[in-house]
Amino acid sequence: MGGPIETFPNAFPEREYEIEIRCPEYTAVCPRTGQPDFGEIRIIYVPAAACIELKSLKYYLQSYRNRGIFYETAVNQILDDVVASCQPRRCTVIGLFRPRGGMTTTVTATYVCKRNGGDD
Repeated sequence: MGGPIETFPNAFPEREYEIEIRCPEYTAVCPRTGQPDFGEIRIIYVPAAACIELKSLKYYLQSYRNRGIFYETAVNQILDDVVASCQPRRCTVIGLFRPRGGMTTTVTATYVCKRNGGDD
């Protein structure tokens, strides 16, 4: 994948608040047909000690542009990489993919830190 997702210190680590990041220009390639896939990636997270630095996230998401990857794999990989980079309290990644063959697909993957009562 692209470079690492960089972070910066959360100025309010004691406060629980939500950050939503939207990337409406996500592109990848269908691994079966080689055709381009288009969609929107939404990352919604509650930071702990660190927040995501947006420029590095932009480059990270752009690295999917020429990669053959299924929607489900992409969304779960993005979630894993976001969690590894900033170790949030909670995080949800939603992939809203444009119509292909007359159908749209939405994939949602969620992480909840064990320290907050979650399973991961």
